[in-house]
Amino acid sequence: MNIQDFDKNFALPEMAEKDVCWYDANSYPFSLHGIFYDEKTERYRRMPEEVAKTVNNGVNYGSNYTVGGRIKFITDSPYVAIKCSMPAENILARMPIFGSHSFALYIDDRFSNCFYMENKDIEKAKPNALAFSRSIRYDENIKERDISICFPIYNNVFKLFIGIKKGCKLLPAKKYKHEKPIIFYGSSITQGGCVSHPGNEYTALLSRWLDSDYINLGFSGSAKAEPEMANYLASLDASVFVIDYDHNAPTESHLRATYKRLLETIRKSHPLTPIVIMTSPNSEYMYHGEERKEYIKSVYENAKSNGDENVYFIDGRTLFGEEDRDICTVDCVHPNDLGFYRMAKTVYPVLDKILNK
Repeated sequence: MNIQDFDKNFALPEMAEKDVCWYDANSYPFSLHGIFYDEKTERYRRMPEEVAKTVNNGVNYGSNYTVGGRIKFITDSPYVAIKCSMPAENILARMPIFGSHSFALYIDDRFSNCFYMENKDIEKAKPNALAFSRSIRYDENIKERDISICFPIYNNVFKLFIGIKKGCKLLPAKKYKHEKPIIFYGSSITQGGCVSHPGNEYTALLSRWLDSDYINLGFSGSAKAEPEMANYLASLDASVFVIDYDHNAPTESHLRATYKRLLETIRKSHPLTPIVIMTSPNSEYMYHGEERKEYIKSVYENAKSNGDENVYFIDGRTLFGEEDRDICTVDCVHPNDLGFYRMAKTVYPVLDKILNK
């Protein structure tokens, strides 16, 4: 017996459809964003394995996580279903299972529900076996709708299949207004810890508000701006780079040894691409120190004084706003949904000005 026996609102969307037609998510007309399917390792990734291995163990491990991944398409089906293979890794104490192990469904850029693992699914999950099947049914007034499915934040995905009602339309999604992606590089906060479900992390909110593609390169505990990582970032074609790895620099001396070098490496390959520099969104009870912030700000000011007109600075102390700051995190470090929303609201005007300049 469990709570679902008494409160049906806690019941999961079961796979009850009998007329479903399945499609491999890697096939046309689906468009994949923020991640890619690696045929060699037979999984979705957000960074090539051969590069990730050269950075550090945390980046190599975390590059398998599918945060920032999206599948987009248009359909007039009255429901969307998925089935996937993924392991039951990282059942985190501070991270809701909806965030770590679910796919979030968005219809016309509005959140609809989550496809996610139950305990029984977690117990039997294996990398190359079907983990679960779920369907979400919505308004029966059938019309063509823009569908986005956001991938799990802290888990691997090996295979994904999309199901729609047999005989319904399946069309390519409309393109983003800003097709060249925003590249976010940073810590677990950038990665999305500890948001309630995929699509609520601040990077995803900004993507929807700005109608911009993006790539999330947040690596929990492992964003330390090594030369290999700097070179990889510099190899990417971005509309904007957003840099926020303050939390993962183990010491102020490490920050001083890597921050300016990282920006110079990116700037050498992208002389005019905007770079947004952010410091950590600290709460009053878990603060990294004024010295770190002042150093990062000095790097920005030095770049400006040397004629760089495409560098921007955001003080992390402003990211949670001024009112009720204490309810913006789960542990005085990692934002909850409110914290990520306030971060996005603070960053949005800067990116909007840049992209629509």
